[in-house]
Amino acid sequence: MIPMEPGAAAHERPIGMFDSGFGGLTVARAVIDLLPAEDIVYIGDTGRYPYGPRPLPEVRDFALELGRSLVDDHGVKLLIVACNTAAAAALDELRRIVDVPVVGVIDPGVRSLVAATRNGRVGVIGTVGTIASGAYQRAVAEADASVVLTCAACPGFVEFVEQDETRSEQVHVLAERLLAPVRAAGVDTLLLGCTHYPYLARTISDVMGRDVVLVSSADETAFEVRDLLLGCGLQRTDPPGEVSHRFLSSGDVSAFRTLGQRLLGPELREAEVWVSG
Repeated sequence: MIPMEPGAAAHERPIGMFDSGFGGLTVARAVIDLLPAEDIVYIGDTGRYPYGPRPLPEVRDFALELGRSLVDDHGVKLLIVACNTAAAAALDELRRIVDVPVVGVIDPGVRSLVAATRNGRVGVIGTVGTIASGAYQRAVAEADASVVLTCAACPGFVEFVEQDETRSEQVHVLAERLLAPVRAAGVDTLLLGCTHYPYLARTISDVMGRDVVLVSSADETAFEVRDLLLGCGLQRTDPPGEVSHRFLSSGDVSAFRTLGQRLLGPELREAEVWVSG
């Protein structure tokens, strides 16, 4: 990463983030709540979701394209890869090719995971691509090699969220089957290793049991963004006017706006079209 010189123009630039669809809105919500003076530009790549079943090289290409668009077309001062699969595939590459700080969701979540466990047995659930990448296995080993980690891929969870079916009997039955390995391992803390999964938190908690702590990386990522902006001298604390929250979608903009507003809140009043280069 090439350091960016702080200054008035840099302060006024927005924070950029992208996800395969709606999951990254959990990160957007946390950033908006923690940093209310900051402008936001969010791209949901709903025209190409889900990323989880795709080969990682393909996800990498998507992530590099989205990241470059936010930096080059929208002039963001910091980039958040608000998608675990994309972070596993392209975080290091993005940090090499763009000239702004880049934050992923994997390391912040892992730090919270290892801090929360009481019995040393922890779990991570994510998409097929994220779990197969080994990114969480490496991050947990680097954070605390003494914990025992059990991972489970959860294909189908993202699709239920994208279809706004977060409390159906079908998703509960699927969760019972997919979460069986982490239940059998006796984990006391489970990291939701996909930004879509917090929308399924109630179902996941019902299946895992109330004694299991669920960890979402959204809040931890927002704290890391705040600290990085402060460290670089880039945080905006006094906006000159109304704060701007822009949301773009590569798919059906109307559907993105409708479901996105239910998931995020009133900030997603409008949505725009993002066109792949």
